[in-house]
Amino acid sequence: MQKGPMHEEFALKQTAPKIAGSGVMIGGDKVTVAYDLVEQMEYLYVRVVKAKELTKDVTGSCDPYVEVKVGNYKGVTKHFKNKTNPEWNYVFAFSQDRLQASYIEVCVKDKDVVVDEMIGRIVFDLVDVPRRVPPDSSLAPQWYRLEDKRGEKLKKEEIMLAVWRGTQADEAFCDAWHSDAAAVGSEGISRIRGKVYLSPRLWYIRVNVIECQDLLPSEKNRQPECCVKVICGNQALKTKISPIKSVNPLWNEDLVFVVAEPFEDPLVINVEDKVGSNFEFLGKCVLPLGIVPRRLDNKPVPSKWHNLEKYTVVEGEKKETKFASKIHLRLSLDGGYHVLDESIHYSSDFKPTSKLLWKSSIGLLELGIISATGFSPMKSKDGRGTTDAYCVAKYGPKWVRTRTIIDSLSPKWNEQYTWEVHDPCTVITVGVFDNGYLQGGKCSSIGKVRIRLSTLETDKVYTHSYPLIVLQPSGVKKMGEVQLAVRFSCTSYVNMLSKYAQPLFPKMHYAHPMSISQQDFLRFQTIQILSTRLGRAEPPLKKEVVDYMLDVGSHIWSVRRAKANFFRLMYVVSPIMAIGKWFDQICHWKNPLTTILIHILFVILVLYPELILPTFFLYLFLIGIWHYRLKPRHPPHMDIHLSHAHAVFPDDLDEEFDTFPTSRGSDKVRMRYDRLRSVGGRIQTVIGDLATQGERFHSLLSWRDPRASALFVAFCLFAAIIMYVTPFQVVALLIGLYVLRHPRFRQKLPTLSTSFFKRLPARAESML
Repeated sequence: MQKGPMHEEFALKQTAPKIAGSGVMIGGDKVTVAYDLVEQMEYLYVRVVKAKELTKDVTGSCDPYVEVKVGNYKGVTKHFKNKTNPEWNYVFAFSQDRLQASYIEVCVKDKDVVVDEMIGRIVFDLVDVPRRVPPDSSLAPQWYRLEDKRGEKLKKEEIMLAVWRGTQADEAFCDAWHSDAAAVGSEGISRIRGKVYLSPRLWYIRVNVIECQDLLPSEKNRQPECCVKVICGNQALKTKISPIKSVNPLWNEDLVFVVAEPFEDPLVINVEDKVGSNFEFLGKCVLPLGIVPRRLDNKPVPSKWHNLEKYTVVEGEKKETKFASKIHLRLSLDGGYHVLDESIHYSSDFKPTSKLLWKSSIGLLELGIISATGFSPMKSKDGRGTTDAYCVAKYGPKWVRTRTIIDSLSPKWNEQYTWEVHDPCTVITVGVFDNGYLQGGKCSSIGKVRIRLSTLETDKVYTHSYPLIVLQPSGVKKMGEVQLAVRFSCTSYVNMLSKYAQPLFPKMHYAHPMSISQQDFLRFQTIQILSTRLGRAEPPLKKEVVDYMLDVGSHIWSVRRAKANFFRLMYVVSPIMAIGKWFDQICHWKNPLTTILIHILFVILVLYPELILPTFFLYLFLIGIWHYRLKPRHPPHMDIHLSHAHAVFPDDLDEEFDTFPTSRGSDKVRMRYDRLRSVGGRIQTVIGDLATQGERFHSLLSWRDPRASALFVAFCLFAAIIMYVTPFQVVALLIGLYVLRHPRFRQKLPTLSTSFFKRLPARAESML
């Protein structure tokens, strides 16, 4: 009774927005061709270019600015100090559906300490404003003579303007001042505009530390225990201590780092000697990344010897020695790898770093971010709840951010973006955030949507309202719904299908693979680099936004995730268990008619074994055709039941949202540790049982139990003789009929083979 409404609340909903791509809106103009996945939004644009020969006030100065008024909305440019020929080149955009006036008033004013004085104005009737449709060129601004308050033309004061009607497809839309953001000051306008960001090109740099020569340790009579520490920006890795304890140590060890173009930090190589529990500095080498050769395949680059500089500190000053020793290195920027910034399970890109290895795109992904409804207030303003929402979409190296809709719980963006697609088995991520820049705080996440492109039919427009589901310390909560339109189109269906037969990652990942721990370390460093670089853009894409989009911290232990993954595994295994139960019912003649049919099919396949494989594949074909009518009709979305977010306990949530390291008290941590031991004990028991069964198979021929191995070897000899003199069809028929025998001929005791297998020894008794 409770599952139905809950499931309906968090379900995906089909929508019918008035967009040209879905066929709902018929007709339109040229804009609908380029912006056919969003609803058209009408705007009144006013471009204020410049003014000339403005009069000075009684003090002999003129501090001009322009004020544009349309009904209750007013936009203001910045003012200039003592300038009679100012240039603003500023664009105002007034939303057409909010206009409550029939004219536009453009006033040029002189900023004063007490009251700003009007220099002149000009008024336009909205009926006479022309309409501009891209891809037409922008409307040319014109000079207009200013008027005084009585409507009389001034002598020489003029202003250059352009006024037109347009949509969000206009080039001036992104950089314009919007009437729905009138409450934002001029200094905050850049923080709420929509932008496109590109991730920097990321490289793996491989440092192969080979050996050192002629090291100079501090103690001449002692053989040094040396290691090499390599520093690249905020990343630092050490080699193992050389097995050769001498002044010519040898390592031949690879260290891998992540770097981003343009290269900023050099590569710093320090050679250190372990003395007791401390490390003593023996030499240093600083190498700029610009000199490191780039390689595209697994062929090694030439190694080089580099001088190590050694310096000592004398009375607070560095005193360098002329010669210390040399270090042998092989450096390379590996462009054949794909630098992972997302989880493999929902990555949006698998291309290698080097563009020389890129293949042509297979299609185009188009995303229309239309609107949202039902947002919960994310912060308080003037004693009431409000939300300043914007969306961020990431696919490949391209990030897009919509403009921020100020103070609205049902914002409408109607912005459309495109990406080139190189692999259909990729995922686009769309996140919704509350803009905290205006209050000097952080951006709060509202929700996230992921769509796998391979689940979309080509050239079909999907219009759905996606629930924004988040897990909070109080439980699962729906933060609202975001309405998207998605279309995936391919240029060549054959090229797209051929991708399914190609390796997922570039060749270098298989020719020279990295360990799991190494991948995790490099991905963490990649996310830090992306957060830093995107945070330096203007306007910045903040760290909390990048972390949320890339799922930082998803690897931390969670009881809820452990349960969810366990039941996912059980769901995968359940068909095998269902087949086993069905076969057991056949063997026990629960349905005699079905059992007789299985007997007939079994006899036919034994007599004509060449029909086994064709029958098997024909069965799979029929099952696939039968399931076609049940195929999903909509993209995937967040599932609270799959995530076990609907039935999670409060203490499990408190543990999941705890900091790392923990901030809870010792009693709480002790309780969680005991619970983790309990869960781990059950997992350990299951793994141990699986290992025991495998060890019993090994012990059949290992003579660990001499009598059991002797019996099995004798049985193998007997079976070989019988099967040699008896046709295979007869043996298979007898075994099958024995397995399918009637319950009247069965015993409740275990079979002979089962009893023999369970008596085989395992290695469990040897464990401490």
